[in-house]
Parts: sequence; structure tokens; C-alpha cells
Amino acid sequence: MSVVGFARRGFLAAAGVVVSGLVLSHLFTALSQAQDRVNLTLVSYAVTRAAYNNIIPKFAAQWEAETGQRVFVETSYAGSATQSRAVIDGLDADVAALALALDIHRIQDAGLIQPGWEERTPNRGILTRSVTVIVTREGNPKGIQDWDDLAKEGINVVTANPKTSGGARWNFLSLWGYKTLVQEATDDEALEFTTQVYQNVGVLPRDAREATDVFFQKGQGDALITYEHEVLLANLRGENLPYILPSSSISIDNPVAVVDEIVDRKGTREVAEAFVAFLFTPEAQREFAKVGFRPVNPEVAAEFADQYPVMDNLFTVEDLGGWDAIQERFFDDGAIFDNIQAQL
Repeated sequence: MSVVGFARRGFLAAAGVVVSGLVLSHLFTALSQAQDRVNLTLVSYAVTRAAYNNIIPKFAAQWEAETGQRVFVETSYAGSATQSRAVIDGLDADVAALALALDIHRIQDAGLIQPGWEERTPNRGILTRSVTVIVTREGNPKGIQDWDDLAKEGINVVTANPKTSGGARWNFLSLWGYKTLVQEATDDEALEFTTQVYQNVGVLPRDAREATDVFFQKGQGDALITYEHEVLLANLRGENLPYILPSSSISIDNPVAVVDEIVDRKGTREVAEAFVAFLFTPEAQREFAKVGFRPVNPEVAAEFADQYPVMDNLFTVEDLGGWDAIQERFFDDGAIFDNIQAQL
């Protein structure tokens, strides 16, 4: 028996464990195999699935080639807000790649992600981008060209409820920012315009997926406010949705973060951070671009320039005060959107 073998047997004996040679062999084989592999859990939102199906095998191959260790990434896909709640409630996610930084902040507020995660991640944590677009009926019979058209009499608009859908907040903010930041209207004028648009919304579905079903499966509405990546992914599947790229949009910035408390408890920080870093490489960014997301890697953005036209009037969450201020001003109980709903 080797010196290591004697040491291992001596450790177990000292611990009062009596085992046979066969059991001991199986035990240390299992320990060795455990060191040869590592498991990660990634939580994300539904439309990213197609990209991660291609990205994860690429990362696993690179990690094994560099370290000799096999990595297995388990995935969970659901609404961004749902995923943030799941992590807070105990889902052991090593990495959270969500639709809104607000959902990452909620995990941070629960003590699972340390403040400053943006500074510890490439591109300040923003992994992909998108913009809001307007889907119309075939042939665009109502002649919809821009946000102003959605406030006209006789236009039926479909959009999710920003009180229940994190993604629907991008839609609301695109309308508000169009008035205040692009047209330099007053807050009162922006409130009047936004209220007019929501008066044209016949029903407020709970989330973006339900809104899409209302528009396409139930045939309701003349226009659907949604996201460029949703439309492009559908078109890749052969659906050929007619859509308008409006004159302005909020930049839909999708963040990613390592969940500090979980990776430190599981001992997976090194591989989790390597996985997040890999998501920003050209190889991974191309996979996001192929399924409708605007890449943040400049090299890949140049490759897909024809697919993703530059928008001159693109504004950000920071231009509207940041997520904390936005939540308090627009979406908290008794805030602006509640006042709009009261008038509908």
C-alpha cells in the first residue's frame, strides 16, 4: 500500500470508521471522480435557451481542455422575476443571467450577491442587449410607424402589465423616454401620452409570453409591443413576423452575475467566474447574436451590423434615473403606473 493509502486508512481509523479494502477503494474512487467534475447551475429567462444550448458545450470543452476537469451546467429557464425569487427562496444557482438588473439587485438585497457585482464582471455585467419593437398585423393595415401611432383613436394595443411583468417595464419606459428624452416633452405631456397608449390596451396580460399569445393565438390587437430578440428568434423559426423598428427605444440591457453566497458555499467560484467570462467571448456572443440578441462584444457587433441597425435615439435606464428611482417613481404601489390604471 502506498504512503497515501496508509495515510487515508489511518485517517479513517482515527475517525472510528471501520471499512473493508473494497469499500475503501470505492470511496476514494468516488472522491477522485468528484474532483474530476464540477456541477454548475445557471438560471436564465426562456428566450436564452437556444443560445445556451450551444454555448454550454463550448465552455465545457474549453474548461476540460485547460483544467482536465469536466463541468456540467444544469439550466433553469423561466421569467426573470420568477428566477430571482427562486434564487432568493433557495434555488442553488451559481450564475444568474436575467432580463433586468433590477432582478439581480433583488438577489443582492437578499444578501446572496455582494454589492459591486457590476465592477467584477466584464462590461459592467451587461451580457446582451435588445430594443423594443412594434409587431403589426400582416400588411400593417393601420399604418403604424412609430410610438405616436399607438396613442391614436381606434388602435388596439397589446402589451403586458408592468406591475406583474419585469419585461413589460421596458415597454412602458420606451414610451415615457420617447416623450421626455427624445421629444423633450414635459412630464405632464409624457403622462398624457402614455395614458393614451394604455387606454388603447384592451387587456393587460400578466407577462410578455401571455401578451404574445393574446396577439397571435387569440387574434386580439392591431399592434404588439415586444422585444427585438423575441421577433428575430420567431423569424428564425419561420414565423416571419411583420414589425416596426421605432424611431427610439430604451436599451434593454440583460445582466449576468455570479451568486457569491452559493459559489462560496459550494466551492465553485473559479469555474463560475470562468463561465461568466466565457459568455463575453466572441465565440459565445455569436451564439447570442444568432438568436436575436444584440451582442456587446464590438467584434461580433460589427459582424452582425446588418441584422441589428443602429438606433440614433437609444437611451438607457441611467438616463431615466436608474432602477431604484424608476421602480419608486413608476411601478411601486401608488406610483405613476397605478395612477394611469386608475384612469383606464
